[in-house]
Amino acid sequence: MTTHRIGIIGGSGLYQIQGFTNQKWMRVRTPFGSPSDELLTGRLAGREVVFLPRHGRGHRIMPSELNHRANIWALKKLGVAWIISVSAVGSLQNRYRPCDIVLVDQFLDRTKRSYEHTFFGRGIVAHIAFAHPICEELRQTLLETARRLKARAHDGGTYVCMEGPAFSTRAESLANRAAGHAVIGMTNLGEAKCAREAQIAYATLAMVTDYDCWKEDGNHVTVDMIIDYLHRNAALAQQIVVQAIPKIPTKPTCSCHSALQNAILTDRSSWPAAARRQLALLLPGPTTP
Repeated sequence: MTTHRIGIIGGSGLYQIQGFTNQKWMRVRTPFGSPSDELLTGRLAGREVVFLPRHGRGHRIMPSELNHRANIWALKKLGVAWIISVSAVGSLQNRYRPCDIVLVDQFLDRTKRSYEHTFFGRGIVAHIAFAHPICEELRQTLLETARRLKARAHDGGTYVCMEGPAFSTRAESLANRAAGHAVIGMTNLGEAKCAREAQIAYATLAMVTDYDCWKEDGNHVTVDMIIDYLHRNAALAQQIVVQAIPKIPTKPTCSCHSALQNAILTDRSSWPAAARRQLALLLPGPTTP
């Protein structure tokens, strides 16, 4: 019987969780290069889990350097069917305060490297449905868990994904705020797109650390400020993850898990051999001619 694992992407504080047993770091090779780090497998809250340090242990990788394809491919290779992303974000509205959690349901792409946010190309064309980029089933599980823990958790909102590594200019921040967007970050859109193509359910716990730089009566975002709130958020994120995991289904049956069913336009007989081999883990049906 296949065991479908739960993936967790985030900072080092997330894998230092009481009850995370049978830990083993695993190096995974991918056709798309190296993931951010080795992946940590084990058991947590009665389920098989895989943890990936997004920026590598010691925070060595900038957001614009992240290899989303390798990260998601490695998680898929280890049997992950659901991904919980824990991410620091800046708030774009007064109601989202530091240490709040936003269960985002939309993304706005402000990156410059979106061509790296897909596995396809090189002779195989696919267009996934992405109107609803977050797995609603997983998002609701995380939202309900956060609220049971009395966290200030907000239902929905748009995550603006910028490239960085510099924070926003004031003009950018004011424009994003005026548009009504909820939060801003540098990492989650590429993860979400690749996860959908890999037929993995994906949802974000957006942990607010600052007010970006639009707020006139507050301190503008700094690294020290983010680190301070990251530490404060870590314990709460751990609690949410531990309590949400048992509520995630054991079988992958939501629409995210069949996202490629009608997405590939290239006729199977025309798939180039090299691309077929590279994408064998992801492609539906037989991958031999």
